[in-house]
Amino acid sequence: MYKWLKVIIILVTVGILLGACSNNPEEAEVNQDIEADPTEVAQEIEADPTVEPTSIPDPTVEPISTSDPTVFPLPERAGPRTKTSGTVPHVQIDVEPITAVNDKLFQRAFTLPGVEDRPTIVSLPGARGMWLTDDISLAHPEAIVSGREFAHIHPDGSLHAPLPYERALEVAEKGWGERHPWADEREGWDGLVMLFTPQSMEELDITFQLIVESYNHVTGQTVQAADFE
Repeated sequence: MYKWLKVIIILVTVGILLGACSNNPEEAEVNQDIEADPTEVAQEIEADPTVEPTSIPDPTVEPISTSDPTVFPLPERAGPRTKTSGTVPHVQIDVEPITAVNDKLFQRAFTLPGVEDRPTIVSLPGARGMWLTDDISLAHPEAIVSGREFAHIHPDGSLHAPLPYERALEVAEKGWGERHPWADEREGWDGLVMLFTPQSMEELDITFQLIVESYNHVTGQTVQAADFE
């Protein structure tokens, strides 16, 4: 009996000592650190108080334009809008070309690389076809009406040519031409326009710029109108 009582006293003493150890404030602090949220700990480790926060882009600053550098906004064409047949054959009405301007138009149009002056195969007699030679690759062959004649110029200086659709709409809006009556009849023709006869050398510059854009659209090239004076 005395031996069992002695064992019980020893066990109670040990239990008291263990409890005291568990209440040690230093050990409790260590345990608290061990049990802390690992995400918060990681944030405290990786944080650098000397690093400035990433700046937020200013929404009022426009990004650098990535538009085609060979294309520019069209000005409004001066004077009354040119009257046309509105049907096929698609021609102007009561427009007289200025000889010097018309001659310069034909001269400049056929200086583009790989463009031959041929009788048209798609327009009325007297029109001149702008025919692409076989060594010129085609980026948009579907825009060509027939053969390799991507555009043609009528004797009065008006002409038909394919442009990107959005540019064709701008041409019509600004008075430099109008979409062909059959522009919605076949895939690839949606940018087909008639450009009106230029009435001055200044207007010729705009018309020739659009011819170059048509050439670039069909061939995938990026030639500059200013290189062909």
